[in-house]
Amino acid sequence: MKDFLRILKYTKSYYLYAILNIVFNILTVLFSLVSLTMVIPFLGLLFGTIQVDDIKPEGFYLTPESLKDHLYYEINLIIQSGEKEDALFFICVLILTTFFLRNLFRYLSLYFLTPIRNGVVHDLRSSLHKKVISLPIGFFTEKRRGDITSRMTTDLVEIEWSIMSSLEMIFRDPLQIIVYLITLILLSPQLTLFVVILFPITGFIIAKIGKSLKKSSEKSQQKMADLLSILDENIGGLKVIKLFNTEKNARKKFDKESNQYKNLMTSLLRKKDMSSPMSEFLSTIIMVVVMWFGGKLVLGGDSALKPEEFIGYILIFSQIIPPAKSFTTAYYRLQKGAAASARVYELMDAENNITDSKNPISVNKIEKGISIQNVSFKYENSTILNKISFNIPKGQTVAIVGKSGSGKSTIADLCARFYDITTGEICIDDINIKDIRVFDLRKLMGVVFQDSILFNDTIYNNILIGNPRASKEEVLEASRIANAEEFILESKNGYETNIGERGNKLSGGQKQRISIARAILKNPEFLILDEATSSLDTQSEKLVQNALSNLMKKRTTLVIAHRLSTIIDADEIIVLNEGNIIERGSHSDLIKLNGHYKQLIDLQTIC
Repeated sequence: MKDFLRILKYTKSYYLYAILNIVFNILTVLFSLVSLTMVIPFLGLLFGTIQVDDIKPEGFYLTPESLKDHLYYEINLIIQSGEKEDALFFICVLILTTFFLRNLFRYLSLYFLTPIRNGVVHDLRSSLHKKVISLPIGFFTEKRRGDITSRMTTDLVEIEWSIMSSLEMIFRDPLQIIVYLITLILLSPQLTLFVVILFPITGFIIAKIGKSLKKSSEKSQQKMADLLSILDENIGGLKVIKLFNTEKNARKKFDKESNQYKNLMTSLLRKKDMSSPMSEFLSTIIMVVVMWFGGKLVLGGDSALKPEEFIGYILIFSQIIPPAKSFTTAYYRLQKGAAASARVYELMDAENNITDSKNPISVNKIEKGISIQNVSFKYENSTILNKISFNIPKGQTVAIVGKSGSGKSTIADLCARFYDITTGEICIDDINIKDIRVFDLRKLMGVVFQDSILFNDTIYNNILIGNPRASKEEVLEASRIANAEEFILESKNGYETNIGERGNKLSGGQKQRISIARAILKNPEFLILDEATSSLDTQSEKLVQNALSNLMKKRTTLVIAHRLSTIIDADEIIVLNEGNIIERGSHSDLIKLNGHYKQLIDLQTIC
C-alpha cells in the first residue's frame, strides 16, 4: 500500500483531470441510482399498487422526498387522464434518458482518467530512467543488466495494467457502494446492519487470497528479470556460444528458466482467475441471506419494511454486487502490481553516494594540475590500490603501466568520481574533487576508453555528444583532427550514416577515431586515455595514435597503457603492481633501471 500511495503522488500533475473524473463519477453513480429507484415506484403507479394524493406538493426542493413526490404527482396526473400509453411512453423516455446520461457521464469519467493513467506511467518511467542514469558506476557491477531492464519494462507494464487500470474501480466503486448503502439504510436500517456484518467475513477471505497472489507475483517478476538477463547475455555473447558450439547448453539454460516462469505464471493466473468467481459466489451467499432475512421481516409483519420497498431494496442491493466484485478484482490487481511496484521503488530508492557536497566548489579550468595523494581503494574487501601518490602537472603527460589487474583503470575511474576513494584524496589545483561540483569535474575531463562506447545513431550525433552546442564546422574540424574524415566521407551517407548498436557497423579503428573526435570536440582540460589503442591492429593503431597525439598537445593527460610504444614520450611513467607503485620515471630512466618496466618492454620486443 505504501508503494501504491507513492505512485498516486504522480497524479498531482493531473489534478484537473482528476477533479473532472471525480465529478463525472459522482454523476454516474447518482444517475445509476435514479434509474434504479424510479423503476419500481413507476410500475407501482401504473398498475395501481401504489396510491398517491392528487394534491400537488408544495414547494420544490433538491431532496429525495421532494423529488419523489413531484415525480409521483406528475405520473399520477398522466394516469388519471386516462392515457396510460402516454404514461408508459413518458416512463420509458425518462428511464432511457437517465440511462443515457449515466453512460455518458461514465464515458466522460474514463475520458478524463486516460491522461492520468498514461501520464503517471510516463512520469514514473522518466523518473526511473533519470534515477538509473544518475546512479554510480559501482551500482551496475552488482546488478545484472537484464534485471534493471526488467524493472524498467515488464514491471512498469505490470504497474500500468495492474494498478493504473484499477484507478477507476478504486475511486468509483467505493463511492457507488457508499451511495447505495446510504439508500439501503434509508429503506431499512435493520436489514442493512445485518448486511454490513457479513461484509468483513468476505473481506477476510479476499485478503488471504490477495496476500498469496502478491507472493506469487513477486516470484514471477524476479523470474522474468532472470530470463531477460540470460537473453541479454546470450545475445551479447553470441560469437562465443557459436564458436564453442554451446547453443544446446544455452537453449537448455534458457528453457529451464522459461519453464519455471511458465509454472509460476500458471499458478499466478489461476489465483487471479479465482478472484472473480470467488467474489461472485460470496456475493451470492450474501444476497441469498439478505433475501431470507428480509423476507422474514416482511412476512412477520413487525417491520416497517413494506413488500414493494423490499423489492426495491433487493434491486438496489443487487447493484452493489457488480461494484463490490470489481472492487475485489481491483484489490487482486493491486496485490499483483504491488510486487512490481516494490521492485521499481527498490531501484528508485537505491542510494547514490556520488553526490555534490553541501557547498560544492565550481571549477572551470585547471591552473596547476592534478595530485593523487596516498590514495587507497577497496572493493568488496579486496584492496585494489594501496597508498598511491603522484602528480600530473598542467600540460604534462603521465602514463601508468602494469599487468592486468594492477589497478591502472581504477585510478582513471577514481579521478572521474565513478567511485569514491577509501582513503587519501585526489585534488585539482589543491581542491579535493569531492568538494568540486560533479558536473564541473566531469566537464573538465575527456575520456577515450579501450572499448569505444558509441550509440545507435548517426556518426554526426555520436561526435556531437562531446559538445551538444558545437556548430557543424566544429564537428567537421574535430573529425579532421581525429583522422576520421576520410572514412566518414566514404560512408554511404557520410556524417548521417547510422553506425548500428554500439557502433558495430564500424571497424575498431574507426570506432576509436569517432571517440577521439568526440573528445576533441569537448576540448577537455584533463584528458584520460584508458588503453585507447590496445585492441587495434598495427595500421589502425598508427592512425589512432596520430589522432591521439593531436588531441594530447599541450593538454594535461593521464594515459593508461598496455602497448608501451604509445607512452615512450610521456613526461613520467608510473609502474603499478598489485596496487602499489614499484617504479617511476621517464622511459629512458626506467630502461636504465633494468627492472619491471624493462621486462615489460622486452616482452613486447620494443627497443
